[in-house]
Amino acid sequence: MPLSTQPPASGEQYVLVASLDNARHLSSILRAVHFQDHATCFATVNGLRVTVEDAKCIQANAFIQAEIFQEFAVQEESVTFRINLSVLLDCLTIFGTSSLPGTSTALRMCYRGYGYPLMLFLEEGGVVTVCKINTQEPDELLDFDFCSTKVVNKIILQSEGLREAFAELDMTSEVLQITMSPDKPYFRLSTFGNAGSAHLDYPRDSDLMEAFHCNQTQTNRYKISLLKPSTKALALSCKVSIRTDAQGFLSLQYMIRNEDGQICFVEYYCCPDEDITEAEL
Repeated sequence: MPLSTQPPASGEQYVLVASLDNARHLSSILRAVHFQDHATCFATVNGLRVTVEDAKCIQANAFIQAEIFQEFAVQEESVTFRINLSVLLDCLTIFGTSSLPGTSTALRMCYRGYGYPLMLFLEEGGVVTVCKINTQEPDELLDFDFCSTKVVNKIILQSEGLREAFAELDMTSEVLQITMSPDKPYFRLSTFGNAGSAHLDYPRDSDLMEAFHCNQTQTNRYKISLLKPSTKALALSCKVSIRTDAQGFLSLQYMIRNEDGQICFVEYYCCPDEDITEAEL
């Protein structure tokens, strides 16, 4: 009997039950935000959000919509717990990261509530493995308050354009400077590394540019060490939305299409480098 159709054990009352025919859909998205060991998971009727933070300067969110799952049931308004993301990924790939053609690892995930472990039932080729991962008290997370009404500039690029930029720019630089403007240079990425300054410009009518909505000229710098974790999501994505607010906070939202053509999103928030003054820009 497929895992997705197995009933819970008698007497078990779960606040969260989720089933996937292919656990790789979940593990690949989670790897895109795996730059710290621990993550906070939020489940609502709309789906699952997994949040990872570092040093109160960067936050990553993986959004896995309920429609991605074959079964997704939440018995409370919201279910929240903290978990060791490294351990969760190890369990999801317990049968290996690459299955033989025509095979996949089925997943059933169950959680009984506060204080209980997250239960994973993984099945491949008739072999079932059960994993119990201890959950923890969730941390209070940063609220970047990045609502659409506060966005000053926004562009949407095909991801290959940003991948090429990260390959060409000098990553010995401590910062990446981003200029967004309604006038030339429109969208410019700059680094200041051992080999000197490097600039990469994208005209607003570039083939790589899918949308361009810039209201005012903004130039902000971000620590490359904070942005590097987002390249995991960039590698998987097909499009990226780049937004800034009036304070220079940066949102990078990556659209990721899985093997079945389903869409998930990974979003990174990053604060500007406060060490850089207006005069230096």
